[in-house]
Amino acid sequence: MEFRPTSLKDAMLILSESLSDERGWFMRVFCNRELADAGLESVFHQRNTSHNHRRGTLRGMHFQRPPHAEVKIVRCIRGAIHDVIIDLRPSSPTFLRWEGFTLTEDSPTQVYVPRGFAHGYLTLADDSAVSYTVSAYYAPEAEGGVRWDDPCFAIDWPEPVHLASKKDRAWPDFDPATGGLEC
Repeated sequence: MEFRPTSLKDAMLILSESLSDERGWFMRVFCNRELADAGLESVFHQRNTSHNHRRGTLRGMHFQRPPHAEVKIVRCIRGAIHDVIIDLRPSSPTFLRWEGFTLTEDSPTQVYVPRGFAHGYLTLADDSAVSYTVSAYYAPEAEGGVRWDDPCFAIDWPEPVHLASKKDRAWPDFDPATGGLEC
């Protein structure tokens, strides 16, 4: 596994080597030891999968507030997505900045999302699925989010959003003075 920094502090891309032969390919996508050796979170408690029927489906931008803040490792396992992370840590030099990554089912790339980041994605293909490896148990009382179209972030999505949940459309405008996360 190879760990590449992104433009956001503490966020990483994880690239796995794919071994191919006449049968197809094999790829290791998770290794506690290699994560720990890279100084990253290596203890995870949940693995979640989401399936999306239609291209243009948006999920996000979600986070868990402390003390339930979580690290996520995100991988597209079917179809294609545009994955976006936002640094919401006021003490970070990249506070309020976002970055997006195209992930596909054939890609060896995963996104390592640190604590204190909002995360979401837009499907770029019908029948897309995403797998999340998560470091903390889900705590509904700690759930938070920001809108994908909040002018505070001005995220440049590659395609229009056609479908988003009522909850994801209803997050209030982000207030940088009061809305940051310290973990």
